[in-house]
Amino acid sequence: MICMTLPDKRGAIEEAISAIGDGASVMLGGFGVPGTPFCLIRELVRQGPRNLIIIKNDANEAGMGVDWLLENGQVATLVTSHIGLNPTAMRMMNEGAIEVEFVPQGILAERIRVAGAGMMGFVTDIGLGTPVEEGKQRIVIEGSTGLLETALRADFALIHAHKADAFGNLSFSASARNFNPLMAMAARQTIVEAEGIVPLGTLPPENVHLSGAFVDTVVELTELPEVYGVVQR
Repeated sequence: MICMTLPDKRGAIEEAISAIGDGASVMLGGFGVPGTPFCLIRELVRQGPRNLIIIKNDANEAGMGVDWLLENGQVATLVTSHIGLNPTAMRMMNEGAIEVEFVPQGILAERIRVAGAGMMGFVTDIGLGTPVEEGKQRIVIEGSTGLLETALRADFALIHAHKADAFGNLSFSASARNFNPLMAMAARQTIVEAEGIVPLGTLPPENVHLSGAFVDTVVELTELPEVYGVVQR
C-alpha cells in the first residue's frame, strides 16, 4: 500500500503576487463583482508590475477591481467582453493609453475552457460576416463555414473562492463560480484567495467545484473588505 501526502499550498499574499512580473498575462475571475478576487488585485496594485495583459469578462466599475489597475497605469492590454460600466477604461481606450480586445462573452468563456482542456482552439459560425470575423481564419467543415477561435491561456489566474482546503480543492458560492474554474485550468499558475481554509477531507466531494490539481497557492482572507459587500448570501 502506497501512502501519498498532498502538498500544503497555503501561502502569504505578498509572496504569491510577487511572482507576477512586468508584461505578464493575468486572468481575473469573476462576473462583475461576484467571484472577483479584489484582495489579490489590491496586492497586485501595491506591488505594481507594469504592461500587464488583463483578461476578465468585464472591466468592473469605477473604483473597484480592474479600475484600480487602470488608474495605476499597470495595464497595456485588456481582453474583455465589455467596458461600458467603466469610464476609465473607455477614456484610456479612446486616448490610446490601452489596447482593448473585445471578445463576445460566450466566445471568451469557450476560448478559456478549451485552453484548460488542452486544445488549441475551436470552430464556430458565431460572428461570420460581422466585425468579430476580422483577422480570423475561415474554415469549411462538411460544407459549413466557421471561424477558427484560438485557445486563450495566461501566465497567471487570480481566483476568489468561498472555501478551500490546504491542497487547493475549491468550493465557490452561488454565481461566484462563473469564470473562476475555467481560468484556473487555463493558466500556468493559479493563485486563490479563499474566505476560509478548512482541513483536508472536510469539503464534501459534491462541493468541490475545482480540483486542487489546478491550484498553486491558496491565500486565506482574514476579512472581506467593503468592496465585497454587494454580494448578498
